[in-house]
Amino acid sequence: MKTFFLKFFTWWNSQTFGTQLTIWRVGVFVGEDEFGNRYYRSSFAKDPALGHERRWVVYQGQAEASAIPPGWWGWMHHRTAEPPTATAYQPRPWQQPHQPNATGTADAYRPPGSTLSAGRRPKATGDYQAWTPGP
Repeated sequence: MKTFFLKFFTWWNSQTFGTQLTIWRVGVFVGEDEFGNRYYRSSFAKDPALGHERRWVVYQGQAEASAIPPGWWGWMHHRTAEPPTATAYQPRPWQQPHQPNATGTADAYRPPGSTLSAGRRPKATGDYQAWTPGP
């Protein structure tokens, strides 16, 4: 019952009923990445409104766009015509593995001196001179 309500009322938990219906009607499964995300394309060649093939992803778990690996990102954004499953895609040495976005969590980066960082804020060094309005 919980799964039914999650699919019906939320879009950030995998897919909605509308997406499921679209996949059933016009979706063609293309492949799956190492995170379990599933990639689809439309069964017709070009979407008249877009002028190119429609492509989409159904995330495994919570929807986070940064969880798409580089090879699939290129395919999703029409940089390559063939998906990484059809070619022997090898990531470039400068491409980093996925790290989840930690913004808004306890693991978020907090620079030294931030009011949210642990510890005490360092005292002022005296090199700052406050601005005062002129006459």
